[in-house]
Amino acid sequence: MYFELFDVFIVSLLCLAILYWINGQKVREIALAAARVECKKLNLQLLDGSVSLKKIRPKRNPTGQLTLRREYHFEFSATGDERYQGKVILLGVIVELIELQPHRIV
Repeated sequence: MYFELFDVFIVSLLCLAILYWINGQKVREIALAAARVECKKLNLQLLDGSVSLKKIRPKRNPTGQLTLRREYHFEFSATGDERYQGKVILLGVIVELIELQPHRIV
C-alpha cells in the first residue's frame, strides 16, 4: 500500500484540526468555570450558562513560549432584569483576566 504525499498532508491537516478543536473545548470549559466562579463570588447570576469566543490571537506567555490568547464573552445579571457583559481572557489554559461591565450592586 502506497501513500502519496498529498494523502499524508490531508490526514495530518485533519489530525491538527481535531486536536485544535479538542483543545478549544477544554479552554472553553476553563473560561466557563472562571466566569461561574467570578459570578458566584460577586453574587451575580451567569445568564445562559455559556461563554462565546470573540477573539483569538497568538501571544507569548511569561516563559516566552508562543501560545494562543483567547477572549470569551458572557452575560450576567445582578437583579435578574438587566443584562451586562463580561469577558474572560485566557493565555493558553491560564486565566489572565476577568472583566465585568459596571453593574448595580444588590
